[in-house]
Amino acid sequence: MNHPASPEGVRQAFLEYLSVEKGLSINTIQSYSRDLNKLFLFFQKEKIPWKRAKESDLVKFIHHMSRSGLSARSLARLISSLKSFYRFLILDGILKKNPANNLTSPKSWLSLPKFLSVKEVESLLRQPKEDETRGIRDRAMLELLYATGLRVSELVSLRMSDLNLEGGFLICRGKGGKERIVPFGGSAAGAILNYLSESRPKYLLGESGFLFLTYRGQPFTRQGFWKALKKYAIEAKLEDKISPHVLRHSFATHLLERGADLRSVQLMLGHSQITTTQIYTHVSRKQIRRLYEKYHPRA
Repeated sequence: MNHPASPEGVRQAFLEYLSVEKGLSINTIQSYSRDLNKLFLFFQKEKIPWKRAKESDLVKFIHHMSRSGLSARSLARLISSLKSFYRFLILDGILKKNPANNLTSPKSWLSLPKFLSVKEVESLLRQPKEDETRGIRDRAMLELLYATGLRVSELVSLRMSDLNLEGGFLICRGKGGKERIVPFGGSAAGAILNYLSESRPKYLLGESGFLFLTYRGQPFTRQGFWKALKKYAIEAKLEDKISPHVLRHSFATHLLERGADLRSVQLMLGHSQITTTQIYTHVSRKQIRRLYEKYHPRA
């Protein structure tokens, strides 16, 4: 076993802390792990002893990652990873001074999330062929994703027991294993009922508690779902607008544009902080401004 003060040892100790004490999800922990790998590789290349890194060294690392093409949102997450890591080092007594204390994520770095218009969503949902086993399943997945704003990892992890079709809601296990109840409407319910009667039995090769299955009878992976989504986006001529989370962004934006309150949307999305949800209000304001300028006679 590595000494806990070695780069690999301290990285493992930090990841265990995130899992055991903070209760973060596997996907989030993997993101932190990748960020730390990049940090230690940078220190190695620049010959910076990691325990003696200064704030200027961390700023240099962030600029290096920015020049490598990392997106604004990824940079903001990277800074969050650094701050969490160095807080852990202080908490564990490995360091006495925190060089990440003053690192900030300027709001200007955060690009507004991409989202589809209602017409674009409808076009996307029409692409799966409803006279095919695969199309029936894919339509149900897309309908449910847009109806609930689930993360893709949450969608593919859904089990039959999580679904209450009569009540029109599901139980979602999100980041850190936290449960939340999310409602869905008649359109999604109809697509799921069609899938359960016409499609899922043909994919069921044995016993499985998972709701959505592949032709091998296995639950979907995130990568498998996004591959299918990309295909339908191309058919709907929306390939430039599709990215991970785009239907989740569309769900939140469309609710807020139609008067939903921020707190309710936060609960449905499973955001721990309402400030995370507030980015969608900026999207709504931008849309309102566009409409004002287009239609007001003295804009």
